[in-house]
Amino acid sequence: MNLFEFDRRFFDDGAQTLCGVDEAGRGPLAGPVVAAAVVFRRDVFIDGVNDSKKLAPEKRDALFEMIKSQALSVSLGIVGNDIIDRINILSATHLAAGKAIRELPVSPDLVITDYLKLKRCPFPLRYFAKGDQLSHAIAAASIIAKVTRDRIMMEYHALFPQYNFAVNKGYPTEAHRNALKKFGPCKIHRMTFHGVATDTFL
Repeated sequence: MNLFEFDRRFFDDGAQTLCGVDEAGRGPLAGPVVAAAVVFRRDVFIDGVNDSKKLAPEKRDALFEMIKSQALSVSLGIVGNDIIDRINILSATHLAAGKAIRELPVSPDLVITDYLKLKRCPFPLRYFAKGDQLSHAIAAASIIAKVTRDRIMMEYHALFPQYNFAVNKGYPTEAHRNALKKFGPCKIHRMTFHGVATDTFL
């Protein structure tokens, strides 16, 4: 079953609008977690949409623009490192996804997520393990979230070039860990994540 066929089942069951939700940025040591909600009308499919992790950056950028132009609605929820440290990354991810859904100017008939079991979702909700590999709508949301977060991290790179966020996007690469050992954390690092506030790394 391809991504288009997976979503078509929901339309065949009566949905006129379908909202996919996914996030980017659970694993990094720095920066925000970003969630996206993307709503499609029936039979609107964009060729090439796939799990953002499977796409080259140039392809993601091109699809980002196509999704924004062809989707019925696109919205974002962004939660910074300070709140992540305060409430933990899972709760922050749910908070970001909830924000993205609440920012929608339309009311989708169904929300589907990449296994985010959201509480108090204002619309009917279903969640699927590896949803970004199954659903066109969820994969589209993964692209919006990933590209948005990558662009945020590029802006942070200009402020904190010593960590090379332009390359690692805040993820715990060896070079990023070495930079932390040398310079210590900056204001966008997640202080509750292992290795950020100490010289010990997994």
